[in-house]
Amino acid sequence: MSQSEITCPKCKHQMQEGFPLDTGNTPARVGEWVEGPPQYGWLGLKWFRRKRLRIAAYRCLSCGYLEAYAKG
Repeated sequence: MSQSEITCPKCKHQMQEGFPLDTGNTPARVGEWVEGPPQYGWLGLKWFRRKRLRIAAYRCLSCGYLEAYAKG
């Protein structure tokens, strides 16, 4: 999906690609979408052995609306 193809669904202006930054752990990394509902174990959130996709986010250059996609 190229940047020129994405237009804001709210105001119809051009959107710019970016990404959500996860700084909870070091080093910082790109946020990910994890398949299924959240499940917790005694060590916290369980996310191993699940499908994960990096999140691409687009921001409208006019109104600031954000839209996120998990391309896969």
